[in-house]
Amino acid sequence: MAWMTYISHWFDEDDWYEGQQRAKMSQVKQVGLLAAGCQPWNKDVCAASGDRFAYCATLAIYIYQLDHRYNEFKLRAIMSEHKKTITAISWCPHNPDMFASASADSLVIIWNVTEQKVVAKLDNTKGIPASLSWCWNAGDAVAFVSHRGPLYIWTISGPDSGVTVHREAHSFLSDICLFRWHPKKKGKVVFGHTDGSLSVFQPGSKSQKHVLRPESLEGTDEEDPVTALEWDPLSTDYLLVANLHNGIRLVDSESLSCITTFNFPSAAASVQCLAWVSSAPGMFITGDSQVGVLRIWNVSRTTPIDNFKLKKTGFHGLHVLSSPPKKKSFLSPSPTKNHHTSSTSEAVPPPTLTPNQAFSLPPGHAVCCFMDGGVGLYDMGARKWDFLRDLGHVETIFDCKFKPDNPDLLATASFDGTIKVWDINTLTAVYTSPGNEGVIYSISWAPGDLNCIAGATSRNGGFIWDVPRGKVITRFSEHGKNGIFCIAWSHKDSKRIATCSGDGFCIIRTVDGKVLHKYKHPAAVFGCDWSQNNKDMIATGCEDKNVRVYYLATSSDQPLKVFTGHTAKVFHVRWSPLREGILCSGSDDGTVRIWDYTQDACINILSGHTAPVRGLMWNPEIPYLLISGSWDYTIRVWDTRDGTCLDTVYDHGADVYGLTCHPSRPFTMASCSRDSTVRLWSLTPLINPLQINILADRCWDEVIGNTDRAVESGAPPLLCGKVSRDIKQEVEKLTGNPRGKKLRWFSECFSPPGGSKNLWDLVAVIKGQDDSLLPQNYCKGIMHMKHLIRFRMSKAQELTTVKMSKFGGGIGAPSKEERLKEAAEIHLRLGQIQRYCELMVELGEWDKALSVAPGVSMKYWRKLMQRRADQLIQEENDDVIPYCIAIGDVKKLVSFFTSRGQLKEALLVAQAACEGNIQMSPLSTTTGSSHSDLNNTDDYNELLQKVSKELAEWYFQDGHAVLAACCHLAVENIELAMANLIRGNELELAISVGTVLGENAAQATHYALELLARKCMTVTTWDLAADLLMMIPDNKLHLVKLCAFYPGCIAEINDLHEKCNLPDAEECMRLAETTEADGDIFEAIKYYLLSTEPEKALPIGIQYVKEQLRSSDWTLDSICPYLDLLSYIRTERLVLHKCSNQLLKRREVSVPLKIEQLSEELDAWQACTQLSKHTDELPCTPPSESQKMVYSILVSRIQEEPLKGMTGPDYVTGSNLPSHSDVHISCLTGLRIQGPVFFLEDGKSAISLNDALMWAKVNPFSPLGTGIRLNPF
Repeated sequence: MAWMTYISHWFDEDDWYEGQQRAKMSQVKQVGLLAAGCQPWNKDVCAASGDRFAYCATLAIYIYQLDHRYNEFKLRAIMSEHKKTITAISWCPHNPDMFASASADSLVIIWNVTEQKVVAKLDNTKGIPASLSWCWNAGDAVAFVSHRGPLYIWTISGPDSGVTVHREAHSFLSDICLFRWHPKKKGKVVFGHTDGSLSVFQPGSKSQKHVLRPESLEGTDEEDPVTALEWDPLSTDYLLVANLHNGIRLVDSESLSCITTFNFPSAAASVQCLAWVSSAPGMFITGDSQVGVLRIWNVSRTTPIDNFKLKKTGFHGLHVLSSPPKKKSFLSPSPTKNHHTSSTSEAVPPPTLTPNQAFSLPPGHAVCCFMDGGVGLYDMGARKWDFLRDLGHVETIFDCKFKPDNPDLLATASFDGTIKVWDINTLTAVYTSPGNEGVIYSISWAPGDLNCIAGATSRNGGFIWDVPRGKVITRFSEHGKNGIFCIAWSHKDSKRIATCSGDGFCIIRTVDGKVLHKYKHPAAVFGCDWSQNNKDMIATGCEDKNVRVYYLATSSDQPLKVFTGHTAKVFHVRWSPLREGILCSGSDDGTVRIWDYTQDACINILSGHTAPVRGLMWNPEIPYLLISGSWDYTIRVWDTRDGTCLDTVYDHGADVYGLTCHPSRPFTMASCSRDSTVRLWSLTPLINPLQINILADRCWDEVIGNTDRAVESGAPPLLCGKVSRDIKQEVEKLTGNPRGKKLRWFSECFSPPGGSKNLWDLVAVIKGQDDSLLPQNYCKGIMHMKHLIRFRMSKAQELTTVKMSKFGGGIGAPSKEERLKEAAEIHLRLGQIQRYCELMVELGEWDKALSVAPGVSMKYWRKLMQRRADQLIQEENDDVIPYCIAIGDVKKLVSFFTSRGQLKEALLVAQAACEGNIQMSPLSTTTGSSHSDLNNTDDYNELLQKVSKELAEWYFQDGHAVLAACCHLAVENIELAMANLIRGNELELAISVGTVLGENAAQATHYALELLARKCMTVTTWDLAADLLMMIPDNKLHLVKLCAFYPGCIAEINDLHEKCNLPDAEECMRLAETTEADGDIFEAIKYYLLSTEPEKALPIGIQYVKEQLRSSDWTLDSICPYLDLLSYIRTERLVLHKCSNQLLKRREVSVPLKIEQLSEELDAWQACTQLSKHTDELPCTPPSESQKMVYSILVSRIQEEPLKGMTGPDYVTGSNLPSHSDVHISCLTGLRIQGPVFFLEDGKSAISLNDALMWAKVNPFSPLGTGIRLNPF
């Protein structure tokens, strides 16, 4: 038990407090990640193995893995050891955990993918590895080659480890594009060259250098690089080759001859990637470079069999998963029955396909990478995307900004020459600029709703992009070819735009290009920022290490102020939005300086970064909060009052450039980096007391204040910005009880995107709000069940589209088919409809059979429909949907969707059934009585609840607790919604929502209050903890525990007792002695804990527990309350010597349990519980009468969980987001921690925040056995 382990580490009191402080987690929570796209400049940038695939951006490798439960691919790891462009990646063919990558800094790395760690590094590769591949013939050797050769082979381990040069593969006459080992023939390797030729080497044969150039190039000096090379998996000598201009050939590497040249439908089509489909012999696929057309070929035909246009932009890479991931099946019909044949049928084999059908659908999944950075996994058999990341930046993202009138839209600017606008709720790109701008360094939205973005480029001047029209409408060229490092659109005067450039000028112009001011600097100008309080004031940061402030209302071109102090160039400058005259600057000297314009002085220097500072952002609500990003890969949060660093975030994998937040969502921040990702962060933990003041309904003065009060040293955080003032004004206008509205508005202001608005909309619907008040985008989220069908129907009317079937007729049907057709026609004319139907089924012509089947009987038609549905489900074919709906087989359809992870579709069908839109045919019910209708409705309701539960679970385990709660609220399951919020550690949101929902959520709200009060049991916020506990109706014992644990001096302890309506410490001592004399042990423990000598509670409590354990009929109820109460003793009091003797006499505890009794109870438990779980495969023996008896005694000892849905793992927001560079191993599991980390009290040991939360809910003490309480809430 916990108290037995206290003494394992001796502490003095100071150590104890320090430990309490060190046990902590990061204050800034990562809540969203926009992964980079796939880079389009190197060849081997995607790879796949089993149920995983990988692609690389410029600096990081992204690994996705199939989640078998939901049949979807999820980002599992980001591996970012490379500091320069990654040039090639390769998955080990014989060990799916091993992976190799090479980069432009002459580095090759071997990774263990499962453990996400580097296994080996080779850092001087004598030239940049342009292509890399595992050697098929050796267990752990990787080969790589630079453009000129030679081929190096690195044996990673074993007696021959080291790098050797291939004996023959060197001294090439033309550069190497790529090379491929033969997967079967040991040691055989082929190289493709820029002149279009190939070189083939194999042990024991003469090496063939520069052979097999395309015929049209023979005898010329023209270059036609080899863009793709793949060995035929079924041959030792055949090879597919693609040349940039000369298309694709199948060549024989033995006879050095070309076997087939393949022809494209148009001369303009060119190919840069191809792959064999191993599941379909002789078939391969190609991707066009200009447009995203995927073509399917067979070596027996010179033209493609099929073409799919998948995307507007061209292909860059293709890789077929060798063993396509096996999806889970939910219906496994008995193997003996042949589904394609019928009882009356003569022919047994399944229907033969027409030749074109036989070619059309190779089963398999292709990893597709596109020129615009898009990445997807395409299921060729089902012709649909299993996964698609449509767009992504493929290079450094230099800047990011929220749209002034829409906090859900974020614009990003990148080295790749594009601006993209993202919806941060769905993390998808909504707009992308035309591109080809060179490098875009900086962007600035036009004020208000003007829908334009100004961009600054490295060589093309500045421009204004009209976002909805997708056009550049204006260009600025005053800086010539010099790079513009910063562009700023004035938000006080929408006609003015400032730019600053490498030419040393900061230019202010009107939107139509008229220059108003040119401010000359002695060197390059990197940053500028308009004052938020004075529309005519602008500050600049210059290479000469100075910050300047200019005043536009005068005609002078000289600065009003020059601030000196930085020891290296100044990059960005930012005016404080809340404190007039205060600005900050970030410099290459690694510091951030805070300047006071009114005092002409530097008032603080923030030191901590170890490299140049780039990103800078003031918080728009908390005046002293400043955030900076640096080339040291970190983001730091500063309290500018005293210069302390409140938190450091290590998640980015490279330099951090841009930081931004939106004034109406002031505690959600976006950051962008050279690692090509955008990340979203929640800053709410930094201002936690504020949220709790709002929940505890404290007065406005403790929530909102003026700037002067907020910046006083040591003052608690206060909101000083526009959004909080607006909320206050709106609340004060309300009549009646404004509490619900106040909680909602603040909750939306504090919560990151990802469902909180959706959640509040659902709460409003449940509380009976009029539907006309729902926001416009309500229908895009999770809707309440009563709206789901209505919204979808109107959407369907908008969309009414026609899908054309792609299959033509056969090329000449086999004679057997002709004969069967003829026979069928005769049967039909003879009126033998059933026979005709069966023959049509035989021929695969189901539609003809089904259209006349009602002529036999409706019962026969239904049976036939069912057979067709079963067959389509086997094939995982979407065509099954109409069949199931027509025969009203809702359950089959719901489980079909569920098995494929299409939970939203399943929900829609279940809801439609509940509303009676899907009719069970009267034939299927026994006697069409109303009784069966009633059963159906109940069945469907149960189905609906089940599907929403499954959808909620899908969101929840993906780290989206708020959306999971939305799913439950949509079907009015308030208990489970609250449970998801609590298990996602969204305690403040749970309490806000629970308070508004009232009685139905009361129990869960009280539990959340209890957990949040534990969070407040830190030195500064004990009174807040008391306020929260006082909101629970039956709070006496909770307040006792709080006071028992309070570590203040005697006067402070008595103050807290008074607040909690408890006697003072001396009185408690007297009461303890009295109750002990009266034999009331529980009350005695309680009062001793509250007295000046809390350690006296221990001997009494422990003695009582021992006595209870000695009797054989003890229950948890008779012991747990006592242990729980004892656990609130301040453990630093136990280092007194007299306590240790008491605790260490463990041997005296005699528990009257024999091992035989335990095994008897265990057997009984298993016998009775497996009954409910047993399946057809595992027949189980029914439990005996005596076992049933034992089981009932055990069950009586277990109390029913008071709150539904609380058991199961906790998943906080961001649990699914892999960290780039901040790697921690859990001391509980020994595995790398994914998602947020919690540090234990030694400051070194770490566990995942999810594990810490689950641990603390069942055991308040640290796993390290120091007696310190965990507080991860």
